[in-house]
Amino acid sequence: MNNFLIILAIIFSIGCIKSQHQDIGEKPKLWLSENNPKTDSSTMMSAFKAGKVQGHFRYFYSRTNNANNLTDYFANAFGGGLRFESAGYHGFRFCVSGFFIFNLASSNLAYIDPESGLANRYEIGLFDVSDPDNKAEINRIEELYLKYQYLNTTVTVGRQLINTSFINLQDGRMRPTAVEALLIESKIKNKYNLQIGWLYNIAPRGTRQWYGVAESFGIFPMGVQESGMKSDYKNNTRTKGIMLSDIMAQFSKNFSIQLSNIWVENVFNSALIQLDFNKKAFRNGKYILSFQVIKQNVVGSGGNEDPSKAFVLKDWSSMAYGAKVGWKNSRWDFSVNYNRITKEGRYLIPREWGRDPFFTFMPRERNEGYGDVHAYVLKTMLNIPKTKITLQTAFGMYRLPDVKDYRLNKYGMPSYNQLNIDVRYQFGGWLKGWETQVLWVNKWNQGNTYNNPKFIIHKVDMDLLNIVLNFKF
Repeated sequence: MNNFLIILAIIFSIGCIKSQHQDIGEKPKLWLSENNPKTDSSTMMSAFKAGKVQGHFRYFYSRTNNANNLTDYFANAFGGGLRFESAGYHGFRFCVSGFFIFNLASSNLAYIDPESGLANRYEIGLFDVSDPDNKAEINRIEELYLKYQYLNTTVTVGRQLINTSFINLQDGRMRPTAVEALLIESKIKNKYNLQIGWLYNIAPRGTRQWYGVAESFGIFPMGVQESGMKSDYKNNTRTKGIMLSDIMAQFSKNFSIQLSNIWVENVFNSALIQLDFNKKAFRNGKYILSFQVIKQNVVGSGGNEDPSKAFVLKDWSSMAYGAKVGWKNSRWDFSVNYNRITKEGRYLIPREWGRDPFFTFMPRERNEGYGDVHAYVLKTMLNIPKTKITLQTAFGMYRLPDVKDYRLNKYGMPSYNQLNIDVRYQFGGWLKGWETQVLWVNKWNQGNTYNNPKFIIHKVDMDLLNIVLNFKF
């Protein structure tokens, strides 16, 4: 803890700071700029010559301090990449980007903790979860697409980055989740934003390979079935792909509705509706009020006719709802958030695809895989314009079913409290292009672990420190 306070003191003494937080629904902003001039070039060659090349180097330190005699882990990752996007040619644009990663120094990430029998959770995600011993040959093509734009409609085909409610960047490691898809986006009268797409390949965060949608199930730990037996849907899920659709309707400056849906052929369907209100308030601020409902149902066989190998059972369904009340202005952003997953069933979506869309989401933990959940989170963000300092804090209380209630607790997670302190900033002057983040996470137990270390390690009574440094050009 003392080391963390020293780090915070150093950060606040350095210079220009601003937030790099990326919300679900925002366009990916992983590179310095992703917008080329809209004007078309006269020839294909001139379109390529007028294209934009961008670079990105990234260093990531992660340290997990587990309870008692459970194994601690650390890792230092470094990587870099280039991105090229052409200028327009008769409405067409071409883009390609790639990234490499090296393990500079780390614990043995393939080491299994002898007390719990479990492997590392956080640090391995900086590299390749499918090959913990790989320290140098970690690279992949993240974007490789052709885009066509006509008026306010774009059609993109190929490998790309998206940031939707159910499939998103979840950029908490070295590289984000990417997808291969045919995606159509359209704006109508500056009032409606429409997005529809067919996804057929996915490169999950923490991997270097591309997988078919069916193959992407089970790359991350799978937890247990409702019977308590280990889940067995990896390499046993049958699906042709994902149909994704999003509609954002901005009815006024103060009111909008979002409708999101993903249909996973032969597995499940998830639908979300979210209402957002705002109203002018004191000190040039505004009140924020939001509501959200998510409904899930099985599709077809749930992934496999054999229930022991299915992602979801044929009688499975789930319901979640939440609310957010807040106030914000140019300096402060304050909100109280609540989320409820009912006893109807576990809220389920492959963790390989993205993070939770809940208002109560806090980085480095999720509520996917659980039912009968009550979550309460207080979030604050302080922005000091003159110094461009941004400090984000969050405190959450998550009440989950008992770890042995397998029907509603997939990953054996006890109830817990969580505290996050997140400082992000960007340098100016001769250090322009450099930006950094320090994130400290503490989670402590509020449930019964039955003195079993597998319900503790990487889950509760632990803290996590991340230090990230980026250089973009």
